Parts: sequence; structure tokens; C-alpha cells
Amino acid sequence: MISLENEFIKASFTSKGAELQQLLNAKNGENYLWSGNPDFWGKFSPILFPIVGGLKENSYSYNGINYNLSRHGFARDNDFTVEQQTATELLFVLSDNSATREVYPFNFKLGVRYTLGNATLSCRYEVLNTDDKELLFSIGGHPAFAINTAAGLSYSDYFFQFNKDNAIEYHEIKNDLISNNTNVLDLKDGRLALQHELFYNDALVFKTLQSDKITLGNVKNSNSLEFEFHDFPYFGIWAAKNADFVCLEPWCGIADVEGHDQVLENKEGIVKLASKECFSRSWSVTIV
Repeated sequence: MISLENEFIKASFTSKGAELQQLLNAKNGENYLWSGNPDFWGKFSPILFPIVGGLKENSYSYNGINYNLSRHGFARDNDFTVEQQTATELLFVLSDNSATREVYPFNFKLGVRYTLGNATLSCRYEVLNTDDKELLFSIGGHPAFAINTAAGLSYSDYFFQFNKDNAIEYHEIKNDLISNNTNVLDLKDGRLALQHELFYNDALVFKTLQSDKITLGNVKNSNSLEFEFHDFPYFGIWAAKNADFVCLEPWCGIADVEGHDQVLENKEGIVKLASKECFSRSWSVTIV
């Protein structure tokens, strides 16, 4: 693995999927990221590109041609190249190739830039349209943070603190698609207690979240982390059934909604990027 390290944190990555796989407190060695236990979920922090979530029947059409593309796209399964590396920054790059063009007929350059600053790790997605036509894509994060149930802590001792919401509406997921059915979570002073049962029916998908910072803390000690994200119109929170982690997922794009016509140009949340233009979004996590 490739690492960035300072006196506060050590972050380690693999070139496959440009995936963050460890986020350690440099002082005590505690890992704030999920362990990747395959008995529950074998990933750590996959990059979702060129789609977020699932497609209806795992397929879409573009210019009258049908393509098959699996859930969350192919970036997480491809090897990235390290294009830049310094003591505080790491840039992974994936460009289109013959295999990607079979399932996604676009030319692109995807950069994933990690930057270390004190106790903060930032992740920036940089999409360049290298094609002569408009690039249609979605992109998002899927970092899984560990819920440390050692030393007398339980999953339900943990909570989320939302900085701008006191109630949040979420969409249900049915057969990997976004349902029009919604429910509302009432938050007490912006706080949501973690419960395994929250995720028994898959992720909670938010289309109208106002918050741009979520703090993950617990009621028994002061250990916490702050997750910040900006200009992501969609957000998901998910965990595998009864697993001791939780994913915070900022998205530019969303799974297909029920009844979608499967035409890529008509997909909700699809980003349309002009030829030779760049697109970027970022999120960060701070150990407090």
C-alpha cells in the first residue's frame, strides 16, 4: 500500500480503485476506517464512477445502443496510476481504455486526489472530459467508518450530529432502485442515534439534505470524527446487516428511480460535462 502520514494521522491506499484502506490515529494506532471483513463487506472506501448505485436491469441506452454496467460502475475494480506523490498529497488517475469503452462509450480522465493536512484527510474527484462530445457520468464516495465496540461501547452508543438538519426525508431502495416511497427521520437537536435496524432495508438515500457536515461521535467518550462535503446533491448512509461500521456517501448522481426509461441522458442526477471541461468535488474527514 501507499501511505501519507503526519503527526496526527496515517492514511494508506491501494492503486486498485484508488481506494483508501486505512485511516489511523498516528498517536494510538486506532483505525477509524472499516477493516474490510469479507464476512460482512469486503471493501473500505470505493470510488463510484461512472454511475452511482444500480441501473434498472443493470443496463442503459445511449444513442440507441444498450450497454450493461454493474452497480456503482467500474472505477472501484480498475487499477489507477499514481501520477503525483508528495509528502502530503497523492493523485491517482484512471483513463478510458478498450475495456471501459465496451460498457461506457466515452473518453475521460478520472483523478482522485488525497491531501493530508494536520488531522484532516481530503479526497477530491477530478473528472476531465477528453472526448469530443458531452460526457455523461455520476460520481460519489463510499467511505466506511469503523464503529469501535470495544471498551464497553455498543453500536447504539454512537450517533450522527447533522449541522443543518432537524428532520431528514429519505427514500427507500427496492431491488437496487430508488423508490418514490419516503420516510422522515426526526432528529433531536440534529442528532440521530445509530441502530443496526436503520439499514436492514438497504441504504438511506437523501435528496434534500441541508447539512454539509456530519459528526460521528458516541455518548461515552469524546472520540469523534467530522465528515464534511460540499455541492453533492445526494447523500447515502449505509451499513451491512449487523456490521460494526457505517458508510457516509456523498453523491453527484443516484441509482435509477423506479420506472426510469433507462436512457442515460434522462437519468436523474446525471452530470453533463462539455468537451475538454473539468469537474471536481471533494469531501474530507477530520479526526477530533
